[in-house]
Amino acid sequence: MRKSFSFAVLAALSVAGAGMALAQTPAEFYKGKTVTMVIGSAPGGGYDALGRAVGRHLSKHIPGNPTIVTQNMSGAGGIIPANHIYRVAAKDGSVIGTVNNTVPFEPMFGTKEAIYDATQFNWLGTPSVEIGLVALWHSSKVNNIDDLRKIEINVGASGANSTPSFYARLLNETLGAKMKIVVGYPGQNEAFLAMERGELDGYPSTFYSALTSTRPEWLRDKKVKLIVQYGPMKQPELQDVPFAPDLITKPEDKALLEVAFAPLAIGRPFLMPPGVPADRVAAMRKAVADVFADPEFIADAGRLQLSVGTPRTGEQLQAEIVKAYQSPPELIARLRRLAQQ
Repeated sequence: MRKSFSFAVLAALSVAGAGMALAQTPAEFYKGKTVTMVIGSAPGGGYDALGRAVGRHLSKHIPGNPTIVTQNMSGAGGIIPANHIYRVAAKDGSVIGTVNNTVPFEPMFGTKEAIYDATQFNWLGTPSVEIGLVALWHSSKVNNIDDLRKIEINVGASGANSTPSFYARLLNETLGAKMKIVVGYPGQNEAFLAMERGELDGYPSTFYSALTSTRPEWLRDKKVKLIVQYGPMKQPELQDVPFAPDLITKPEDKALLEVAFAPLAIGRPFLMPPGVPADRVAAMRKAVADVFADPEFIADAGRLQLSVGTPRTGEQLQAEIVKAYQSPPELIARLRRLAQQ
């Protein structure tokens, strides 16, 4: 009887403790806490630089001013850290993360390793959207979109199912481009070096920010030709470069591009696991938005040559992802065919 009473007391105290924890305001919860930011890439890349930059400025914008620590976790193109955040990470608000923008759409593309529901994450926001560019070396015979449809050129990619390969196939199918994908280049930098050596005509999926930060002399000295841009919007500095959605006439192709560009529309996203109390999600969304508007963060990002000029809120990212998953089955089937070749 005494033993049963003890168990009952312990159970009551446990429930009371959990209730008290849930009853805490965000400021009470975060005060004295450590928040772990899982950066879903290896150290040294763009996502790593951005995650650490946000981490340096985030604490002062969160109620209670917790300590922020960063933890790199890479693997399977960002799927491993996404699985971790979804299934393993604490769901009390003490873990946030940043993942590659293709990660939310891997389950839609049929990637079996992606064992998460992207619509159930709590998306926090992004400091920018991404605009893709087909960039060709200045010696290429292709000078404009009409040439791209007539002349076969070699473009680099890491693998057959990589993001550059996907967008090359997408533009080939919808624009009638003739880009031949040459795989085996570990990353964009290696493909850029191959362009300089004359091995490749170009790269099908670079960003303006990548060019300005890693190869500013290419633009200054007209070493590359920007043939077409694609994504959720035009790059403000490149109004004279044709915009792929403007070149499409078939409604089914326009719909395909809209869903295919969803990863670009969510930029470099930050997120929390599912199940986090709503008031803590709201507090973190506001904190992230405040970081993106913080002049000190913007100056920090400028020194690192990070693009942070087109922020979007967590609510906007959530809506973008849900909308993509509501696409008609035949559209998703077409995307899967382009993604998995």
